[in-house]
Amino acid sequence: MKKTLLACFLFIVSLGASAQPSDPAAPYTKQINAFIDEWHDDAAHARPAYFDKMAKHGVYIGTDKTELWNRDEFKAWAKRFFDKGSAWSFKATRRNVYMSADKKFIWFDELLDTQMGVCQASGVMRKTGTGFEIEHYQLSIAVPNPVADQVTKTIKDFEAAAAAK
Repeated sequence: MKKTLLACFLFIVSLGASAQPSDPAAPYTKQINAFIDEWHDDAAHARPAYFDKMAKHGVYIGTDKTELWNRDEFKAWAKRFFDKGSAWSFKATRRNVYMSADKKFIWFDELLDTQMGVCQASGVMRKTGTGFEIEHYQLSIAVPNPVADQVTKTIKDFEAAAAAK
């Protein structure tokens, strides 16, 4: 009986020893996810820290083709929303995080639940001496392929009407 229990114990221990090692970047990835989630939460609650998380020369590309800003231009554009105490609410439903070997550069893509419906975004971050900062962020509305032709036609009609004025 003792030999059977010992054999079972050794078998269980050997299973644990042969398991795949955990991802060494996992704790770092957790920090990155927390930073991005907090950045989105800052916008939802109109906290000025939202813009502090962007690099001084950081770029934000919005969903409209005219929305290409550096951080300070973006801050000026968004002021009207932040003054109301609530800006936009983005909740990641999926995020992939990648990083350079030295972990100084991070890039990510995410699927978001937003007030505009499902959006996709990608970003580039940099690790600094004081934490992370967002260098580049691009947001797009996720258009399902079956309705892409309708969306394209709507945009063309809208732009034609605007040009005719």
